[in-house]
This record gives sequence, structure tokens and C-alpha cells, in this order.
Amino acid sequence: MPQASISRDLAPAHALRALDALEAAGHEAWIVGGWVRDALRGCPAHDVDICTDAMWQQSEAAFEAAGIEVHETGVKHGTVTAIVCGEPVEVTTYRVDGDYSDARHPDSVTFVRDVREDLARRDFTVNAMAWHPDRGLLDPFGGRQDLAAGVIRAVGDPALRFKEDALRILRAVRFACRLGFAIEPATQAALSAAAQTLDHVAQERIGSELRGIVVTGRASWAVREQRPVMFAALPELAPMEGFDQRSPYHVYDVLEHTLRVMEGVESLSSGRASERLRWAALLHDVGKPACFTVDEHGQGHFFGHPAEGMRIARRLLRRLAIPHELSQPIVALVRYHDRPTQPTEPSMLSLIASVDAMGGLHERDEVIGLMRELLCLRRADALAKAPECRGYAYELNEHERVLDHIGRTRACWRVSDLAVGGRDVIEACGIAPGPAVGEALSRALSAVMAGKVGNNREEILAWLSGSQNQTGR
Repeated sequence: MPQASISRDLAPAHALRALDALEAAGHEAWIVGGWVRDALRGCPAHDVDICTDAMWQQSEAAFEAAGIEVHETGVKHGTVTAIVCGEPVEVTTYRVDGDYSDARHPDSVTFVRDVREDLARRDFTVNAMAWHPDRGLLDPFGGRQDLAAGVIRAVGDPALRFKEDALRILRAVRFACRLGFAIEPATQAALSAAAQTLDHVAQERIGSELRGIVVTGRASWAVREQRPVMFAALPELAPMEGFDQRSPYHVYDVLEHTLRVMEGVESLSSGRASERLRWAALLHDVGKPACFTVDEHGQGHFFGHPAEGMRIARRLLRRLAIPHELSQPIVALVRYHDRPTQPTEPSMLSLIASVDAMGGLHERDEVIGLMRELLCLRRADALAKAPECRGYAYELNEHERVLDHIGRTRACWRVSDLAVGGRDVIEACGIAPGPAVGEALSRALSAVMAGKVGNNREEILAWLSGSQNQTGR
């Protein structure tokens, strides 16, 4: 339930100082948008936006007069950024927007004198409120009531709001996910009807909104309940819908199985799954439709689907401009989610080395952490299959026990972990500098990982010398 009022002490000191500087110069100013929404929910953000009747030049002058650093960051739209106590505060002149010919940005803006006109151009009622420490809450569109009801509702005509800016379609879903709200029926109908206009939106903006949806842990709800929108944003998901796996291992189609895996990782992680694990759950079977075959008994198979899923996921994440340091581990989880593994140290080390080579992580502990997420994904995958397959989720406890042992004992899976280096190989084995040295180290690593040789200098060099002599004969 929203608070009855917002107390002055909820507002950050730097925001109040910016307000005071504007009003000392004779202007009206309000804190607006997300800060007001979250303050009413009892969880105000640190970032604060301010609207004012001052033109940007007047705002700039007011801040300079108060000794506050100011930057002209968006003067075309009336925005300057004040740096108060080291914190940025965006300050924008009240405005109304012109036509949106590209379904994304206004062709023009008109500066106005009434904050209510500015609030009327905003997307959703919960974001169209203003607050002042002395004048209190200004809520012309019922945003506080919608907060209490748990509803996302467009300001004014929802079809017009989405026609103006197609990105608002995904923003509605993101806010519903983040706040756990329902979408008001007229707003829902309008955003579903407008879903295909997401084509007008730059892919990196779609990616940013999708990340906001995924990190809430409610992306399964988004795909299940907002299918036209999510398929428009992620067309790779559409072939999964209704795709009969025709397999004794599965009781759900590919999409429903995927949604249950997504819900499974949330349950198994107590709602604390990482963003990369959440993306991997969403994409782990995205390659299945392209790999489907049926054998002579009418049973379906998906040979090679992890590799195909890896390729699709990599293209998709690149298109959405997902940062490389995030996309690499996601792709690794997709690629190796279904690789057969035994609960033995050699088998687990082989898997760890493969995940490490693709995951783009630097520290050993980070790789172990990613492996734990892979086991979580595998558990969720097993639990979303046919009942007789779900016991594998418990078998993975033994895999985790082996992983714990590998982490504790600092077992070897990288060449850099070996007790020997290139110089040792050159000097002790008589191998000339060049590619053969790297090949010898790779052989030694494989032998150590397989348990054939202990990871100590004498054993490795003796083994290399012996294997080289055998090769020579």
C-alpha cells in the first residue's frame, strides 16, 4: 500500500538543495516521476528528476547563482543537469510534446507554464505524479490510487500513448514485472494491439528494457501473459510456442517447458538468480525447433540443439547490445546445459574447462560460481520434464559435491594451473621453442585432469618424457 504522504526527510538533500536554488530565483519546481512513485511505496530511489517552469537558461542561471555546478545536457528538450554535493540532478522545463512521426521521439517540444500539462504527456499514471516538500503531492491522473490497486494504467488514451512512443509497450511490461502489478484492461488491449510497432525501436533500447524485465525474476510471467509483446521483442521465442516435443522425456511443449525452467531457477535460488542465469533459462532450448527430427518410431529428437541454441543466443544478445561480459557466460550456459556429465572429478573438470573457455571469466572462483549456476539450470531443466526424469535433479547433488571438492582442492583445469611451464618443458624434455611446447602442455593438462598424472613438476615432466619417447618410437 502507498504511504499516506511523503515526508521531507525521504528526499535526498541534494534534490532539496536543487529545488531551493530554483525557488530562490523565483521559479516553481517539483520532484517528478519515478522518485515520487517509489517514495509513495516506501522505497525512494537515490536518483531524482525535477521539473520547473524556468527555461533552461534560467535554471542554469539559478544554479550558478547558488554556486552549483551545471551542465547543458539536453537543452533542446529544456534539460540541464545540476551537480549538487557530487550528485547529478536532471532539471527540465515543463513541456508538451509534438507529433511522434518515428513512433519514438517527439518531432518538437513546446515549453509550458503548468506542471499539469507536463504530467499529462507522461506514460503511466504511477509515473505522472509530482511532489514538493511544502506543497505536497500533485496527482492529477490517479497514480496514487493505481499504486494502491496494483495497476499499470496509461495516462489518457493508451493507444495514443503507445503510438507516440512504441518503447512504452515494453516499459509497461517492465513496470508490471518490477512492481508485481497487473496491466489495466484498456492499457493491455492497446499495448497488445501495438506490439508490432516495436519494429520502430532501436534494438539496443529493446535490449535495455528486456534486461529490466529479466532482472525482476518475472520474465516467465511476461512471456506467458504478454506473449504478443515478448514475441515482437524476441521473435526467436515464437517457434517454441506449441512445439510438440514428441518425446517420453517431456510432457510440455518447448515454450511451456522453458517457462517452467525459468520459474524453477527462481525457486531453486530463492529468487536470487543472477541475470545471466535468468537469461540462460529463457534461451536454453531456443535451438530446439531448428533441430527437430522424428525417428522411425515417431519419437522426436533434438540432436545438436545446445550448439544451435548457442548460435541463436549469441546472435540475439549481440543484436540487443547485451554487454559482452554478460553475454559470454549466458552463451556458455546455453551451450553446456545438456552435456552428459558423470559425478567424477575427471568428468567435471572436462566440463569446467569447456565452460571456462567460452564463459569469458578471469578468476577461478568466478568459473566455479558459473558452474554452480549451470547445475541450478540443469536441476530446473530436469524438474520441468516428464515425472520419471525429475530424479536427475537429485542426482546432481553428487555433481555439486564433486564441484565443491574441486573448488576446495584447487584442482587443475587450466594450463596456467599446471606445476610446470613452457621453460620446464623445453629444458627437461628437449622440445624446441614453438607450437610443440603448447601442445605438450595441453597433453599434460589433459593427463592431469583425467587423473593419470599428479599435478607436480616431477610427475608431469616424467610423463611428458615418456609419452614423447613413445611417440618417437
